[in-house]
Amino acid sequence: MKTKLLVLAAAVLFSQAIMAQFHIGAKAGANIIKIDGKSFKDEFRYGYHLGGFMEVRLSNKFVLQPEVLFNQYSTTLDSNFKNIYQGVINSSAQSKVKLGYLSIPILLNYKLIGSFLSLQAGPQFSVLMNKNKTLLQNGGEAFKNGDFSMLGGVQVKLGAIRVNGRYVVGLSNINDIDDQDEWKSQGFQVSIGLAL
Repeated sequence: MKTKLLVLAAAVLFSQAIMAQFHIGAKAGANIIKIDGKSFKDEFRYGYHLGGFMEVRLSNKFVLQPEVLFNQYSTTLDSNFKNIYQGVINSSAQSKVKLGYLSIPILLNYKLIGSFLSLQAGPQFSVLMNKNKTLLQNGGEAFKNGDFSMLGGVQVKLGAIRVNGRYVVGLSNINDIDDQDEWKSQGFQVSIGLAL
């Protein structure tokens, strides 16, 4: 009986120690993104993101924060798009384009002021989930299925609440038509999350 109680007590203490090192949560926020390239207007457009995150404490100063997000990016075609891609563009294509990505950022947080303020940096891998199929005459793909980005920013932690501000820079050319014009995303993300 004593052995069972000792094992049970050890299991409870061990699980509490593990939970102190590990948190999950949900988050949502705004994307302020533009697609760089001659084919798009040089303006930031609003989108959104929502998903979940996990925090794994590595040491007193470092926390690993993987996330799974749905990101919506919006952009507007420039008049140059029709000139560059004459013959392949659909004449009835709308100038506003929305892209939906399943994104997996893997961030390393460095705590600056206790747990209150952290710097964040890391890669983001994204898979295009929904795309505009009306840009090209043949209904083909104008955007590549994957995007690789780097993120950097800050996080403020207020109890269970997380407030993030990040800069996102795309490193991949997401143009799937040809190599005449290089398309890369960049912008800002602002979000609020709740650790459970």
